Amino acid sequence: MRDNFYIDPDITKASTLPASFYSDPKVFEDIKNKVFYSSWQWIGHEHNVKLPRQAQPFTLLDGYLDEPMLLTKDDLNNIHCLTNVCTHRGNLLIRDASKVKKLICGYHGRRFSLDGTFEHMPEFSKATDFPKPCDNLHQFPLRKWGPFLFAGLNPSFDFQKVIDTMQERVGFLPLQKFVLDESRSKNYFVNAHWALYCDNYLEGFHIPFVHEDLNEVLDYGNYDTLIHDYLNVQIGYADGSQTIFDLPKGHIDYGKHIAAYYYWVFPNMMFNFYPWGLSVNIVHPLGLNRTKVTFLSYVYDPDKLDKGAGSILDKVELEDEEVVEGVQIGVRSKFYKAGRFSPDREQGVHHFHGLLARFLND
Repeated sequence: MRDNFYIDPDITKASTLPASFYSDPKVFEDIKNKVFYSSWQWIGHEHNVKLPRQAQPFTLLDGYLDEPMLLTKDDLNNIHCLTNVCTHRGNLLIRDASKVKKLICGYHGRRFSLDGTFEHMPEFSKATDFPKPCDNLHQFPLRKWGPFLFAGLNPSFDFQKVIDTMQERVGFLPLQKFVLDESRSKNYFVNAHWALYCDNYLEGFHIPFVHEDLNEVLDYGNYDTLIHDYLNVQIGYADGSQTIFDLPKGHIDYGKHIAAYYYWVFPNMMFNFYPWGLSVNIVHPLGLNRTKVTFLSYVYDPDKLDKGAGSILDKVELEDEEVVEGVQIGVRSKFYKAGRFSPDREQGVHHFHGLLARFLND
């Protein structure tokens, strides 16, 4: 049995998670059950169920969190997140995106309303004490931020607080007007543990050493990391006259030359705001040393594309992958145990490791 993980809350004294965290299959399985089952996940845009009487089946993370789930929109335009499993014999209710008046199981005809309420079941007239509340479809917690949807299997924290914190700085942006640019959206596959990818994202320490082009447009000396309960934000300042946000008067950062807001939400979501729009990055564990990272680009001001910190995202990503894959090899060395945190530059990584240790130890 492994010992509990411990991250000293004092970053000046703390060491990182041990190398075994990234290589132990048992820990990897614990992460799924204790971290991902207890947190929130991005489930896309509200246009997935744009019109009433639509049903969209999905899983949170294919191959990792494979719980069958279902988005529906009822006649009152309310969106619901439900189990996609019939409460009779466990059959899948909806296999493909559909327009439906009711949710009717194709196995024995059990019927539900679009909010998951049980309505009818053939040949059950002799069943006693039926139906019960357990005959309704399970409803998962659902939160909406602008047009974006988030759900969790059994989340242990309030996602609305996460949204409210992000709104403090980016609430002036009209998220409803952000448009998905599929030509700038893609999946990357990284031969490394998913948490190593997050470790790399959560600090700007490596920028001068790894990202020559990005370093030219960011003022590394003024790079900020602000820590909140289940998220943190890195604030990148423009070095010179590069493209920056036009912040409204009264904004918390008004008068500053902000090039980017990099939000990380525990455990695996990134929301990178640039003057042109938003790059959503979802880190998807595929195996102990295999990760998929989905980039979704939502454009607001196309005139600012390919300028400043929000340009060359593909080049920056490939540079990050090379480093992370090198670390993946290194942490498997018998001579590497753990490292120390830079108190000035690795507050975000320290925060992440502390959350992981807390969730795994519960």
